[in-house]
Amino acid sequence: MRIVADENIPYAREAFGTLGDVELVAGRSVTATTVCECEVLACRSVTKIDRDLLDGSAVRFVGTATIGTDHVDIGYLRRRGIAFASAPGSNANSVAEYIAAAMLVLARRGGFELAGKTLGVIGVGNVGSRVVAKAQALGMRVLRNDPPLWRQTGDAGYLPLDALFEADFLTLHVPLTREGRDATWHLADAAFIERMRPDAVLVNSSRGAVVDGSALGDALARGAIADAVLDVWEGEPVVDPALLERVAIATPHIAGYSFDGKVCATEMIYRAACKAVGAEPTWSGADVLPPPPVPRLEVDCTGRPDEDVVREAVLGIYDIEADDRGLRGLPADAAERGPFFDRLRKTYPERREWHNTTLALSGASEALQAKLAGLGFRVE
Repeated sequence: MRIVADENIPYAREAFGTLGDVELVAGRSVTATTVCECEVLACRSVTKIDRDLLDGSAVRFVGTATIGTDHVDIGYLRRRGIAFASAPGSNANSVAEYIAAAMLVLARRGGFELAGKTLGVIGVGNVGSRVVAKAQALGMRVLRNDPPLWRQTGDAGYLPLDALFEADFLTLHVPLTREGRDATWHLADAAFIERMRPDAVLVNSSRGAVVDGSALGDALARGAIADAVLDVWEGEPVVDPALLERVAIATPHIAGYSFDGKVCATEMIYRAACKAVGAEPTWSGADVLPPPPVPRLEVDCTGRPDEDVVREAVLGIYDIEADDRGLRGLPADAAERGPFFDRLRKTYPERREWHNTTLALSGASEALQAKLAGLGFRVE
């Protein structure tokens, strides 16, 4: 069996090699010729999966190692009888850690505490629900908006969008859709941003076009809102340098790029491929994950504000400002910006999730220990 896999999917050769011969390719360079004779295609969001790519091919299974599926024409796959799988939830914890780290950095820069602040979460699925949990562990008040979930459950805890504009932070965790009653393309447009508080922060780690980049840049320039955190960009991989200049934290679509999350996604689509071709899975991500670079972190909490301790623990594992500095090196030459963005993603260093680290705390209150455990750390 011939298999084509994106070279940025970790352990793709090892996992899918149990099924056949694997060819690793750059995701943006996948063409109809590339996949013509393959039966299994493992991709990421940079590869558009549609009729133009697959018509006439031997492909019988497509797996995307992402939670988003806006790059896949699922209806076409269904009509062709091509099995499909994505990796929902695989990087949810990674994104939630990114959001918490970003807010902790902005709190330090602004000289305020997150405890007592209000976070509005738009989209409370796999990712958003984990963001809610970490924000609550930080002592924040959380407002939730998710119209599809509200219609399914009738849960009064899901609020109308209007109710979220009082929040100090608004974070987006929705798929990118252009049609239907819950369409999200340019959800955060000029009118949306104008309704936010002037001291509020907009955070987007979902899909770039969920935010109108031009409207956001204009609002930041006018001081209509205080700050923004962007991990995803309209027109990606080409980043608007003027917008980059204005946002508080800018990263190259890596919020979900923890190594744990990426390996989980590999295993999810590998197991789906095995089911599609009638093979027994023999590869497991748990068997290949290396030891974490920081298995144990000692922190003296004596006489210190809880949030300072939390920030030390979080940034001791994940330095989000290093990711920000990396993207700030965006080339002046417009033709080089896309390759630069892709290179940052391809060469992204191994980042492990907080549950891999045990915190050895001295002088910590029970409340602080509970807060750190709520964020996902193991606490001694």
